Amino acid sequence: MDKRLRHLNNLRSFESAARHQSYSKAATELCLSQSAVSQQMRQLEISLDTKLFIRKNRAMALTQSGIKLLHATQHAFDLLLNSFNDIQCEDIEGDLTITSTPSFSSLWLMPKLHQFSIKHPQIKIRIASSNHFEDLKQSHIDLAIRFGTHRVENETSDDLTCEYFGEDNVYPVCSTQLAQEIDFDAPQDILKSWLINLENAGAYNWEAWFKHANIKNHQSHTQWTEVNSTDIALSAVLSGHGFALAAESLFSQFLNAGTLAIPIKIKHPLTVKRYLVFDPNSAKKARLNIFMSWLKEEMNK
Repeated sequence: MDKRLRHLNNLRSFESAARHQSYSKAATELCLSQSAVSQQMRQLEISLDTKLFIRKNRAMALTQSGIKLLHATQHAFDLLLNSFNDIQCEDIEGDLTITSTPSFSSLWLMPKLHQFSIKHPQIKIRIASSNHFEDLKQSHIDLAIRFGTHRVENETSDDLTCEYFGEDNVYPVCSTQLAQEIDFDAPQDILKSWLINLENAGAYNWEAWFKHANIKNHQSHTQWTEVNSTDIALSAVLSGHGFALAAESLFSQFLNAGTLAIPIKIKHPLTVKRYLVFDPNSAKKARLNIFMSWLKEEMNK
């Protein structure tokens, strides 16, 4: 056996350090100390008689040899993972851990999850809602349901699949009772009521909607309530407290029930794009495919 193959553990650390371009991030991912990763990289460079990393100010960068080795190790690890999965792929029966935003989890996923459980009682679902982009591997999460413009794809690591699966329009919604009490004949009439604003609305903000709807003098509007999530915003709106901007999937059940209305049918200029993020080499791929197929079917109805 080639003596360089004695350093397989070092290659695993190298792949992580090279992918993150950071010894400290690799150490966190591999549950090692930073000094241990640094020592492994020195051993690997000595055994190969070549430099793999160079420092540029405070940042790490790969040499040409490092780039070649990164491609080779990732390809080799992918082959191994595919073989492992072929040998010991888990049965459909078992668990799945899924993360998404608190609003989507509470307003869409949980009300419909019983339908999935009736069809597939052998698959146990655990929901870990979060407003952050969780590290799937470190947090032992099988699937992330994420939303955004195009930034979701850019913020997904190279070893995960980011799959687009449709989009939602965003509308200003209010309670049916409020829509009956006030005549919202023109877009400008929305300024007759309270408006619910998200702390971190990002691209889906009122300012962009006002501009799209050609509403003047909105800067002088004073009736604002600020919340930190769409589910809280819709809770306020359902009680009659003004309008909130929300994606269709989050309020469609209330629209169908007749408790919410869209009296001003001007959608936000930006749509909410949906993404599934998962490990393509997951040993749970069979049950993951079942859940993702169900989710796509339900959300695209």
